[in-house]
Amino acid sequence: MTAAGSAVRVRVPASSANVGPGFDTLGLALQLYDEVTVEVTDAGLDIDVVGAGAAEVPRDESHLVVRALRTVAERLGGQPPGIRLRARNAIPQGRGLGSSAAAVVAGMLAARALHPGGAGLLPDGELLALAAVLEGHPDNVAACLLGGLTIAWTEDGAPRAVRLEPHRDVSVTLLVPPEALSTQAARGLLPDHVPHTDAARNAGRAALLVHALTADPSLLLSSTRDWLHQPYREAAMPETAALVARLRARGIPAVVSGAGPAVTAFADADLRADVPSGWSVQRLAVDLGGAVLTPLPARP
Repeated sequence: MTAAGSAVRVRVPASSANVGPGFDTLGLALQLYDEVTVEVTDAGLDIDVVGAGAAEVPRDESHLVVRALRTVAERLGGQPPGIRLRARNAIPQGRGLGSSAAAVVAGMLAARALHPGGAGLLPDGELLALAAVLEGHPDNVAACLLGGLTIAWTEDGAPRAVRLEPHRDVSVTLLVPPEALSTQAARGLLPDHVPHTDAARNAGRAALLVHALTADPSLLLSSTRDWLHQPYREAAMPETAALVARLRARGIPAVVSGAGPAVTAFADADLRADVPSGWSVQRLAVDLGGAVLTPLPARP
């Protein structure tokens, strides 16, 4: 690891995964960012967090950015003597918007940049695989790392991803409830087996969705139909399910974002009148650049 005083800043985007039928596969990066600054110090661990989730996140070794940083440092063979971490969070936590993926990517990119020759020792493909292991699945980390629209899969046990360029007319409105929902709780509602007809319908819509997001957004309503995960999760997020149903009945392509309970609506419209009390509404563009790392001047 580089000497004390070396520092980097990493800006990481939110992401909306699944996108309807693309369960554990599709991810879309969004222009909503957490910003993390990591400095190597002589000793100790100093963490300061402001913004989303600041009152809940830990200030010790269990902080996800620190865990991710130490995972890469261990892989590269050199833990820093001390760490000063500053996080400015804008991504809502526990809402299905990739906050944990953003933390993992930020910590890993920082650790790689602070290790001499780290980019050569740990190229993006291997970093993606490490991030997917820590996060649990590759769809959000792929979108966060690469930006744009990503397709993630696992081959021979190794997570992989490709990036596609979203169509310029794809616009997103995020509808975010005040309450969080853990990804583990949402995944626990999924059955071990689904009907063959549902799997076949989802495969077709997922293929169509890639075309809709990259070439013909007029097909987003049809292509975002899902039979594989959203119906099974309705009991855990009834307001979310009702909102998605209302919007889709009006012709607005709306899906549960990730494991929920936030909703991603593909609409450049004012939807504030549609959401339940306490929900926030935010129009966002698609992030095209993914995670951005900036070296900072070293302190003497």
